[in-house]
Amino acid sequence: MNKQELENRLIDFAAIIIILASNFEKNYAGNHLAGQIIRSGTSPALNYGEAQSAESTKDFVHKMGVCLKELRESFVCLKIIEKANLTKDVNRLSIAKKEVNELISIFVSSIKTAKGNMK
Repeated sequence: MNKQELENRLIDFAAIIIILASNFEKNYAGNHLAGQIIRSGTSPALNYGEAQSAESTKDFVHKMGVCLKELRESFVCLKIIEKANLTKDVNRLSIAKKEVNELISIFVSSIKTAKGNMK
């Protein structure tokens, strides 16, 4: 997968998260987790753009690590949303969980490769 394809996947993931969150239950928990998942779910696409302009391999690894942290946060948040039944859109929730899991794997591998290149 090239840089543009990964960026497109991150943008698509962010869009899925925004659409999913817009359909949450309108209560305190739904509003709180909608805001949380929108922040963590859109952040990787934005931070990946920054990683592409990294000033060094160390800087790249750091910025990719920020993306990975946000993806992991999104995954946990999606599991909470599922357990709390905050959305009726279980199909989109399932797609989001599958995609974030795949993105986590891609970022773990990318960071591992970049760290290997630093040696």
